[in-house]
Amino acid sequence: MNMQEIIITWATPVFFVLIALELLVAKLRGRAVYHSSDAINSLALGVISQIVAVFSKLLTLGIYAWCVQHFALFSLPTSSVWVWVSALLVYDFCYYWLHRCGHEVNVLWAAHVVHHQSEDYNLTTALRQTGSGVLLGWLFYLPMAILGYPLEVFVVVALIDLLYQFWVHTELVGRLGWFDRVFCSPSNHRAHHAVNDKYLDRNYGGILILWDRLFGTFIEEDDSDPPVFGTRSPLRSWNPLWANAEVYWATLKDAWHARRWRDKLLIWVKPPGWRPADVAARFPKPEFDIRRERFLPTLSRGLTAYSLVQFALLLAMGVHFLDLAKHLPALSLVGYAVFLVLSLTVLGALTEGRRSGFALELARLLVTAAIPLLSGGWFGVAHLDIVVIGLFLAIAVVSALVLGWLALSAHSEAGNGKAIPG
Repeated sequence: MNMQEIIITWATPVFFVLIALELLVAKLRGRAVYHSSDAINSLALGVISQIVAVFSKLLTLGIYAWCVQHFALFSLPTSSVWVWVSALLVYDFCYYWLHRCGHEVNVLWAAHVVHHQSEDYNLTTALRQTGSGVLLGWLFYLPMAILGYPLEVFVVVALIDLLYQFWVHTELVGRLGWFDRVFCSPSNHRAHHAVNDKYLDRNYGGILILWDRLFGTFIEEDDSDPPVFGTRSPLRSWNPLWANAEVYWATLKDAWHARRWRDKLLIWVKPPGWRPADVAARFPKPEFDIRRERFLPTLSRGLTAYSLVQFALLLAMGVHFLDLAKHLPALSLVGYAVFLVLSLTVLGALTEGRRSGFALELARLLVTAAIPLLSGGWFGVAHLDIVVIGLFLAIAVVSALVLGWLALSAHSEAGNGKAIPG
């Protein structure tokens, strides 16, 4: 097991312990910083980003390693402490510019928007990551390869920079004095996630907030103007596939409708929200209202509990997928990935309270039971013990029975005048 895998192995349970602790502290303080459907959606997007990384890692790290081998100006030793320290600083500097461009260039915002869509701000928001950032994000780190930082150094400092940013996604930690002036902190990052006019496109630093002070993008959190979270084009969905696709689709539509070829190209590199004049005139969009009602479909306690249990099972499968990824044949790997992504998408439809979500969830349960029953295995695990197959069937049957009861209850509520989304 390499250093990166060791760090991830230790960090993952710590993440969930801290999420549980944040939830407990919020309850004790009488704060509602968590909503189950929003948290499930954020964590599902985190799982999908890790699934995508399994397939993209070879490409992105392969490009980095090739650039080090062919273009490095210096041969930097992995045994030197200054190499590691300077690598972390250089990585954080590159991250600042990737993050800043992710807010200033539409095609990069299309990937980064996923991280900002949640209207909650808690530790699950930290794990809400894009599945498409791999397309262009690697370009911003090529200067490290040209400087000669070895691949193993790059991988570890990238992970350190990412792990640091987990703890700053919370409303429960206030101002930290001098720390806020030097480092990215909860207060600084709350301002970054806010859609209030004064906070837009500020505080991009990953570990150091000094970059923002240096390049004029820093702003302090203002108690008289509390941050409001989300985006200026609210997602209003728990569908993780749509969460990754929404800005790409909106941009493609505007590019298609634009009359001038210049505008068809410019819309990808202009700042988010820019639209060709002819497109904006023919297809106007409503003005952003910061006092808008947040997206939070009402779910019964039973459906909320069911969704949390099913997500926990899918999360366990996601961990299993990542564990098997190095050893699975390509066909099994792709099949397992598709099953998990579609399952999380179905769970999103269910947590939106849609009637179609119940039918899709039943179909998912049937597929989950049919795979081990018909094949005797499970995506690369050739032969399952009869007890394990029985466990799969038992979970599927019990889940289907509970789902049926919840569907009847929802139908009954609709009959009594409580609307259920279609």
